[in-house]
Amino acid sequence: MAHNNPHEQYFSYLLKRSLIGSLYRKYWLYPRLSRHLRGKTLDVGCGIGDMLAFRPGTIGVDVNPLNVDYCNSLGLHAVTMQPDMIPFDSNSFDSILLDNVLEHIDNPRPLMAEIQRVLKPHGILVVGVPGLKGMASDLDHKKYYSESALNALASEESFSVQRFFYTPLLKSDYLSKSLRQYCIYSVWSPNQGRS
Repeated sequence: MAHNNPHEQYFSYLLKRSLIGSLYRKYWLYPRLSRHLRGKTLDVGCGIGDMLAFRPGTIGVDVNPLNVDYCNSLGLHAVTMQPDMIPFDSNSFDSILLDNVLEHIDNPRPLMAEIQRVLKPHGILVVGVPGLKGMASDLDHKKYYSESALNALASEESFSVQRFFYTPLLKSDYLSKSLRQYCIYSVWSPNQGRS
């Protein structure tokens, strides 16, 4: 059966991911990401809840209600959000994960303002974006982020990038161009005295 609804299409796509991909996320990627997360954590764009299942107590939000319903059916805590509106009080989270979300958005500024609002003043934001091959592999991807583009966005949004790290292992132009799973991750902290 064909899915004409974009939410149905993306939900079906997420459910079809490979066993190898699932094992990679569970035993390699999520342990690396979790090293940078702390306390009460929000996963923005939580998909079908892989990180929520890996890191107990993490809360997810997603614009796709099918993803949220699926997460909740597994006993995970996920909430549907409207685009650029995170349904939580200000200063609610110690850390926020934004993993492979930015590249899907034409204008990230409204979402970044919401992230800044719900993140505690000394909180941590972990941002992941695809490399070149991953960027080209999804028709819904709108903007490629290099390290310099991530630094620029962080600065515009009153954050500072504390460090970069790369998956599956290290920084590599070759892997960026040849491996769809290659991603650039950055750890951001809010600038003090942010407006």
